[in-house]
Amino acid sequence: MRITRRELMVGGLAALSGGVGLRAFAATDMELGTARLTTLSDGNLVLPLDFLIGDLPRAQAIEALAQHGITGDTLTPPCNVTLYRDGTNTVLFDAGSGHAFMPSAGRLADALDAAGVSADEITHVLLTHAHPDHLWGVLDDFDDPVFVNATHMIGQAELDYWTDPATVDTIGTARASFAVGAARRLEAIADRLETFTGGQEVLPGILAHDTPGHTPGHISFEVRQDSKAVMVVGDAIGNGHLALAHPDWASGADQDAEQGIATRVRLLDQLATDGMAMVGFHLPGGGLGRVERADGAYRFVTEV
Repeated sequence: MRITRRELMVGGLAALSGGVGLRAFAATDMELGTARLTTLSDGNLVLPLDFLIGDLPRAQAIEALAQHGITGDTLTPPCNVTLYRDGTNTVLFDAGSGHAFMPSAGRLADALDAAGVSADEITHVLLTHAHPDHLWGVLDDFDDPVFVNATHMIGQAELDYWTDPATVDTIGTARASFAVGAARRLEAIADRLETFTGGQEVLPGILAHDTPGHTPGHISFEVRQDSKAVMVVGDAIGNGHLALAHPDWASGADQDAEQGIATRVRLLDQLATDGMAMVGFHLPGGGLGRVERADGAYRFVTEV
């Protein structure tokens, strides 16, 4: 397995919620046999600290974050979209935020351009879950599909949840807009949308794993060629600090906190035991790395 890292510079200015600056689209490459996996930046989110720490003891959580250099009242997690090319299929894992979620995100089109890939070349869009930063990029500014030649795929349980009319009334006021936005976009791509279940090989060399908790039907994808593999975990491991140092702490980002803990603990143990590479949507350094055991917990290492 050979890994190269490069900075792809895209001309122009990217608007950030805290100001305006040049945006570098970091692409991290990993070869799996004859295939290539590339992570591309969709920008970043800007979130209140309480979105992450939820009901955790505030002082203890802030101290733990400070050990990772994170201070202040906001978080700016990166958004890493994964591109996979095996010579037959050109696959995106998640579609980014699109134009309608946050001004600091929705940069995938520029990142694809920098990688020399057009939206028309994408054959499949595999969705880990239907939160805005993963799904809303399937439509453009005119609410037309962006990836016009792609089959879109989502877990059956995830589709059922977001298209249930009751979800908007049960998800909570803070996420009600997520439910409305997901239902509208899933309806817009219904004619090109296929479903699957955990344990199914959705494409050659790509196996779906049930990893619920962050959302009810969240899916991670094991991508394998020969003896090399990488797990695209979406938001099942939602950050590079608390999720690894304290995997048994509840995350305010998870819709079902207890189920999220169980999934996270199981997945981290598997990744560390197997030495399998992983991509996390909100992990640092392009999101590609591996999990190591450290001090009774885990750490994320960007060298694979």
